[in-house]
Amino acid sequence: MKTATIPPLRVDPELRQAAEDVLHENESLSAFMEAALREGVARRRLQREFVARGLASREQARRDNEYYDADHVHAELALMLKAKRKAQ
Repeated sequence: MKTATIPPLRVDPELRQAAEDVLHENESLSAFMEAALREGVARRRLQREFVARGLASREQARRDNEYYDADHVHAELALMLKAKRKAQ
């Protein structure tokens, strides 16, 4: 597979310096930028999937006319958390 390039990124000198200041030993700015881009892509995919699941759940609730009161759900979650903490 051939590699591709990303368009040059113009940033303020302060941002470039901040990025250089956090580089790991023997890490290049290019490697840091590639890692940041990969993480951003992965995060956006997860967000997209999360929203899609939420919208599908909303549609399922509308079809089934089955809804849950938020206070009831919070109370159930609090009980689950309390039980887990007690078990530790």
